[in-house]
Amino acid sequence: MRLAENVLDYITTHDMIVMRRCNNWMAPRWIRLWMICATRGGDGWLWYAILSGVLLFGGEDRFRAAGAAFLAGAVGIWVFLVLKKAANRPRPCAISGHAWATLLPPDRFSFPSGHTMTAFAVTTPLMAYYPDLSLGLTFCAVSIAGSRIMMGMHFLSDVVAGGLLGALLGYLSMAVI
Repeated sequence: MRLAENVLDYITTHDMIVMRRCNNWMAPRWIRLWMICATRGGDGWLWYAILSGVLLFGGEDRFRAAGAAFLAGAVGIWVFLVLKKAANRPRPCAISGHAWATLLPPDRFSFPSGHTMTAFAVTTPLMAYYPDLSLGLTFCAVSIAGSRIMMGMHFLSDVVAGGLLGALLGYLSMAVI
């Protein structure tokens, strides 16, 4: 029990350090634009566009790839909604002001990052079916994850947990489809 408390204290302490650094950093304009675009892309429209492209041009595996990505993303949304309510962790933007980010969060809960979970849930099966797209898909998923921290929406541990859970869901969806 004491080990778990120590680990949780360590994570919380380092989450707060990263949060304060990000919240106080006046990032260059190009980074701010990149982070805003990444966060907005993670709102869902990017994944719908990519899945539409897969269905139109994805070859003979297109239905299996799109089905696995869609299933992982849909289950991921359900999982993160349940976990957010159970964890009841406030967002960094509710704890401390931010130097430049003004976007409002979609809800008041921080753990885990739903944007990150969805990003990795969708990209994991797509990378397995289309390895040539791995670099671009990884760039999108990592950009979305980083944007959630940079914009004060999530702690580092929220994003790491979201990414790991999303990737797991992506792998599991391929076993089901």
